[in-house]
Amino acid sequence: MNSPRNDTAPLVLIVDDYQDAREMYAEYLEYSGYRVAEARNGLEAVEKAFALHPSVILMDLSLPVMDGWEATRRLKSDARTRSIPVVALTGHALDGHSREAQDAGCDAYVTKPCLPDALVREVQRVLATVAPAA
Repeated sequence: MNSPRNDTAPLVLIVDDYQDAREMYAEYLEYSGYRVAEARNGLEAVEKAFALHPSVILMDLSLPVMDGWEATRRLKSDARTRSIPVVALTGHALDGHSREAQDAGCDAYVTKPCLPDALVREVQRVLATVAPAA
């Protein structure tokens, strides 16, 4: 595992099957002060979420092995990960997809491609709405 520069910074789990996208978002989030973990598919995302308990998950919905819809449903149905905000990342810009993402348990929705600074703003917004665990 990478040793983070700031152990108290929020941990963002980036789930995307495209390495270039993961690397771009990870680099920008790290530059913005976040710790980052990565997953390539939905199954890996669920396993890493259970192990790392990230502050927020950026979930691509079109993934191999297990898609982001199912991974989100599993995360939201498990007491260990239910409270972790999930931001859907998808190239599906149709209105119905945002409703489906909400129905699956996603807390927010970002259409790809999105600029990294817009994604960081969304992470900040979502984290600001989450009550700190007492």
